[in-house]
Formats: sequence, structure tokens, C-alpha cells
Amino acid sequence: MQRILVTGGAGFIGCNFVHYIMEHGSVHVTVLDKLTYAGNESSLVGLPPERFEFIKGDICDSVLVDRLTASVDAVVHFAAESHNDNSLQDPRPFMDTNLLGTYTLIEAARKHGTRFHHISTDEVYGDLALDEPTRFTEDSVYRPTSPYSATKAGSDLLVRAWVRSFGLRATISNCSNNYGPYQHVEKFIPRQITNLLDGHRPRLYGKGLNVRDWIHVEDHSSAVAAILERGRIGETYLIGADGEQSNRTVVEKLLHLVGQPSDAYDLVTDRPGHDLRYAIDSTKLRRELGWRPLFEDFDAGLAATVQWYQENEDWWRPQKAETEVKYAGQGH
Repeated sequence: MQRILVTGGAGFIGCNFVHYIMEHGSVHVTVLDKLTYAGNESSLVGLPPERFEFIKGDICDSVLVDRLTASVDAVVHFAAESHNDNSLQDPRPFMDTNLLGTYTLIEAARKHGTRFHHISTDEVYGDLALDEPTRFTEDSVYRPTSPYSATKAGSDLLVRAWVRSFGLRATISNCSNNYGPYQHVEKFIPRQITNLLDGHRPRLYGKGLNVRDWIHVEDHSSAVAAILERGRIGETYLIGADGEQSNRTVVEKLLHLVGQPSDAYDLVTDRPGHDLRYAIDSTKLRRELGWRPLFEDFDAGLAATVQWYQENEDWWRPQKAETEVKYAGQGH
């Protein structure tokens, strides 16, 4: 594949993927991003201009999407509205981007015979009990619990239907929670880090016992690259790095990293529909494609992430005030 279109490539996971594939190959990458609040063109600074192009645009723009898809070998679809809290406040943007946007892209890929890879989330499977050993697999039943996860589940099903009905050359991956550089400060780990750097106490929903399965964003990028190169058409692959941690444990680790007492946080009212536990079984990905995560030590990955935010205040500072005003309005 010589030319790849990456949707949502100025967002957190998308921009990290762009950096990864350009550092590990000679492909030409076109990024299509609407530059909503979650997209940041500065996350793409330093990429070689002879192999990179940025286009500001909407994945729901069928004319633009058709033109771009016609000129590439593959589309990697990261673009999404992705914040659960936001989906509870206003579900409509999630319907537009996650459903209509995905439809627009797969129609263009179908028309031009373009290889398509769809990025999804483990949240489409709902949640798991805190005290059970079960993990999500490719055969798990979809049980989305928020407007965000419901629209992502719907987009997955659209891709599957287009594979079956129209022969779309597509794969899907559902990944666990990502962390690492360039993540918007509204998200859990960077919000806690930047609050600590600003001298504010972290806050946790409920009792902080909810569990997430964390994966460093570079490991997500390497997994997507492997699926794009070697994945079987029509298949779904779950991406995870065995990184289960409770939210409280993550905050305690962050407090330790900045030299504060492990109990220096506050508990706030839980959010509606807050999923208890996510956990990914990535056996299929590892067995079929030979993929392994590089950042298997969560503590080391977390320390590197704290260091990145310490050293890149110019990147995250413009987002911070507006984000905290929004959370304050929600009582969090």
C-alpha cells in the first residue's frame, strides 16, 4: 500500500498512528479531519511534507470523501465522536459522525474497491462484572450502554453488512482504553495528570472501582498496522495489552509519580450508565498476526506519559481552561 487516507488523523489515536506508519514505512498519508475541539493539527507537526497531506473536512461530505478515496490504496477510519460524557449531554453529533460518516466512507470504499479498516472500541460490548475472570472476545455479544457506544456498535454493524452484501474489503478492530501522548485533556488519564500539574486534586466518579483495560497508543498503532497488512478480510480483531487497572489505582499511581500521598483525591457523584469493567482478550490478534505489545509494563508507560505532559504544556494548555469549565458545569 503506497497511499493511505487516515480519517480523524489529527485526533489522539489517529495522529499517533500517522506518526507510527510514517516512521515505519515509506507510505504517503493523507489526513482528513474536521478539527473539532478534539482534533489538533499541531499533533502532526514535523511529518515529512513530501509524504504527508492534511485536509480539513467532514467525513459526511460525500463529494470530498469520494475524491479522496479514489486516490488511495486504503482508508483507515479513526474519526469519531468519542467521549461518553459528551454523548450523554448531546447525542446528535455522535449519530452524525459515527453512523452517517461511516456510511459515507464505506460507500466510497465500495465504489472504488478500496481497502478499508474500521477502528472501534470495546465499549460496544457493554461491561463486565468486577469480580469475574471473563474478558471480551470477537464473539462477545454487543450490549452498548451509552449513545457513544451505541453509535460505534452501529458503525461496526454497517461495515460488516457492507462486507457481506457488497464485498467491501474491510476489517474491524475493537480496542481497549488508550493512553499516551497527544490525548485531549478531557480524557481520564490526561485530565488527572494536568490537574496534578496545576496543583488540583484528582476527582473520581463513584468509588473509583471501575476497571479499564489500558493500552499504550503506540501499541494500538502497531496492531492496526499489522491488521491492515496481514488481517483477513471480513474479520474483527480485538486489541488489548492485558492492562486492567481500576480508576482509583491509576490515580494512586499518578499521585505517586508526582510525589503526592496516594489518597490525595476526591470522590464525586458517579455518571449515569458508568460501565463497571472492560477487559480484552487479544488472543486472535496475537495468534494469527504475531502481534505483541511493546509497553507491557503499565507503570513505565504511565511514567512516560506523565513526562510527556510535563514537557509539552504548550500543546495541552490551550485546551485546559475550557475543559474544566465544562466539567464544572456538570458538577465534576
